[in-house]
Amino acid sequence: MAKQMHKAEKAYKNLEFLTSPDARVIRLISEFLEPARRFRHEGIKDTIVFFGSARILPQAKARQHLKEASRRLKGNNRLSSKAQNDLDGAKIDLEMSRYYEDAVKLSGLLTKWSNRLRQKNRFVISSGGGPGIMEAANKGAKLAKGRSVGLNISLPFEQNSNPYIPDELNFDFHYFFMRKLWFVYLSKAMVMFPGGFGTFDESFEVLTLLQTRKIKKKVTVVLYGKEYWQKTINFENLIRLKMISPEDLKIFHFADSPDEAFDYIVRDLRKNYPGETAEETESPAVV
Repeated sequence: MAKQMHKAEKAYKNLEFLTSPDARVIRLISEFLEPARRFRHEGIKDTIVFFGSARILPQAKARQHLKEASRRLKGNNRLSSKAQNDLDGAKIDLEMSRYYEDAVKLSGLLTKWSNRLRQKNRFVISSGGGPGIMEAANKGAKLAKGRSVGLNISLPFEQNSNPYIPDELNFDFHYFFMRKLWFVYLSKAMVMFPGGFGTFDESFEVLTLLQTRKIKKKVTVVLYGKEYWQKTINFENLIRLKMISPEDLKIFHFADSPDEAFDYIVRDLRKNYPGETAEETESPAVV
């Protein structure tokens, strides 16, 4: 009886191979080429990136947590250190929640400005796609009737995409450095809100690239919340110890309100990219 012939599986259809260590280079290239294709298809030319903590809550949720923590402490007849700690933590959450609301407002202001530009899909809001400040950035853009980008990352403690990102601009990366590449590659401005290790990592990588002039284009950088950043990082001591030079502080600008950050970012973008920032209401230049 003749042996039945069958076709072998093509390598690019072999899922076991594609997810193996041997195909790591293919996966890396995929995380560059697939987003590049999507951005090109959606007409996204550049972005304004928001960095910040995933742990910062919306103000309404923080207030609710504070009420619940207060109720638990009052209802506890015996002194409970856990209940007191919960209350203290809820107070901090409420204090920090202002940054969530500020991020929503700043994102909305920038999106409304972007929507008025003659060239469409310019300076689109981009975030890490998760909760906290990332969610606030995408939310502000959606409330302002604009699109935004979410560059999410798969983590052991699953970080799901927030609900304010359009499907066509919602990404999920495996490799941190490919995700960072897309933050920087498209950005013309960046806003660093308060955050932890992840925010420091992203922020200082950007500052290092600008300091060493590995980024050739003009990128506006705002550290949002001057008191937070100056208490957390002693920039003046870095200068005193000659770890950085005074000129390095010119790489970024502090801002403490959405209006202040908006005015600085737009003014800088207009100076650095005059052709791309012309608004529809502006009169054409006389030749």
